[in-house]
Amino acid sequence: MASPSRRLQTKPVITCFKSVLLIYTFIFWITGLILLAVGIWGRVSLENYFSLLNERATNIPFVLVGTGTIIILLGTFGCFATCRASAWMLKLYAMFLTLIFLVELVAAIVGFVFRHEIKNNFKNNYENALKEYNTTGDYRSDAIDKIQNTLHCCGVTNFRDWQDSNYYVEQGFPQSCCKLEDCSPRRDADKVNNEGCFIKVMSIVESEMEVVAGICFGVACFQLIGIFLAYCLSRAITNNQYEIV
Repeated sequence: MASPSRRLQTKPVITCFKSVLLIYTFIFWITGLILLAVGIWGRVSLENYFSLLNERATNIPFVLVGTGTIIILLGTFGCFATCRASAWMLKLYAMFLTLIFLVELVAAIVGFVFRHEIKNNFKNNYENALKEYNTTGDYRSDAIDKIQNTLHCCGVTNFRDWQDSNYYVEQGFPQSCCKLEDCSPRRDADKVNNEGCFIKVMSIVESEMEVVAGICFGVACFQLIGIFLAYCLSRAITNNQYEIV
């Protein structure tokens, strides 16, 4: 059995770790809310761009929403484990944090490695959607109209891309290419925007994704602190139990 003075020295350490870990868990819980909000925001604001990528790319916002939800639940569990001062629950909490960190690390590496492939995939799908453009409510055609209206652009690289489409042969430029609202451009190149959409879309997506990547990177690094704190508190509690015995 350890001396009473040593047990008294251990208790302040446990109290200190519990306080710091509770603060960390609360902040970690908030980051889950942020990821959840970013995922919802990405789904709403970047929907047009994701719809011109492959089907797997459209799941990116849902991945962020799912990750944010898991972090919120895990943060709640971590708070409960810390308040209970349960060594095995804290070890489980640290293990879950490590698992999520590894998943985020792998996802970041994959995204970085295949970033150029994503660009090429977007450009190819945009060109194919442009060639098959119609006004019958096809979701890719709707996405093209929204992008061209929002960014004031026309075609992939420039307005001449439309000249290779079936729609242009039948009706000319779409109304979404117009410089002014409610115009009927037909084949009049002076009435349409000259700049293509690809460069504009990529600049917007890259700037927005930098924000998302920065938030995800910050959350991942922040988890390392939680892993360390949970492990140290669990060890301190275990040592204190041995000292009492």
